[in-house]
Amino acid sequence: QVQLVESGGGLVQPGGSLRLSCVASGRISRTYDMGWFRQAPGKQFELVAVITSDGETTWADSLKDRFPISRDNAKNAVYLQMNRLTPEDTAVYYCNVVVRTSGRESAWPYWGRGTQVTVSS
Repeated sequence: QVQLVESGGGLVQPGGSLRLSCVASGRISRTYDMGWFRQAPGKQFELVAVITSDGETTWADSLKDRFPISRDNAKNAVYLQMNRLTPEDTAVYYCNVVVRTSGRESAWPYWGRGTQVTVSS
């Protein structure tokens, strides 16, 4: 079993910054892709950013310049630095990690419960 603990969400004013963290724990033998997705009110669930175990990154086109993503493989952690936030960034942000657990050959995706980010003055 794998648990994901997200932190760092909250209320921030437009133009401000937040840093989301997600730490995976459990019987993990290897971590593959780690990333963030979001669900805004009335909008489709969407990719924010993903980083592979080799450090290659993929972003939603509109977020690349503002939302750098990083990871710490030793901690099984992924981070999303969110800069120059706008009200359109208001959403629940979900961590997603692809993990191979001990004793298994296949890797599976796991999801965090989500952390609310609200951008408002």
